[in-house]
Amino acid sequence: MNHDSIYTSDIHNNGFIFDDKVASVFADMINRSVPGYAQTLQMVELLAHHYAQDNSNLYDLGCSLGAATMALSRGSAGKTCSIIGVDNSPAMVERCKNTLQNEDIEITCQNILEMEITNASVVVLNFVLQFIERDKRLMLLENIQQGLKPGGILIISEKIAFSDTSENRRQIALHEAFKRAQGYSELEISRKRTALEHVLIPETLDIHHARLKQAGFTSSDTWFQCFNFSSMIAIK
Repeated sequence: MNHDSIYTSDIHNNGFIFDDKVASVFADMINRSVPGYAQTLQMVELLAHHYAQDNSNLYDLGCSLGAATMALSRGSAGKTCSIIGVDNSPAMVERCKNTLQNEDIEITCQNILEMEITNASVVVLNFVLQFIERDKRLMLLENIQQGLKPGGILIISEKIAFSDTSENRRQIALHEAFKRAQGYSELEISRKRTALEHVLIPETLDIHHARLKQAGFTSSDTWFQCFNFSSMIAIK
């Protein structure tokens, strides 16, 4: 695993980009930047084991290097499922394919907004919706809901915001304290915050659940939260 030191130098002046530099250190970056990340992967595996249906498709939308894709594969072991990982970053897809080349998994480079979801029993959006333009998020969720089989689920993990300003500031401060504890410097934290400012747009849990209901899901629940990061499950 390559060490993330991207923001020790002043690059990415045009914002955060999932290019080859980010792809090369992404595994280290997300583990050191997202509290509870390993736990979300463990639960993706568990939820796949419980909800994956025989003769169905399992999708990891915005699969990056394929960590959640592999969790889907492990969780559905013993069932006749097709595992499909999708990402629009050529650098991520290339590295993902190299990592998973011996696995029976389909990895494709495509915009998930243009992806047709069919015969799905489990779909994962692992820290992905936050990078989609707000006015396109409902359309994506509707597309997923329509492509799910009855009883199928959508797993969403997101960085979240809080409606109370003081609480929001407190949670951001705790997240930054977490990153310091993982070895990031104040300079790195500041530069990454600036790079993500207009790229990663978080929303409150209330907004997420209201949108999931609007998209047609029967129910949705929050099953994990650590500071300003949370995971939800929505059932068709």
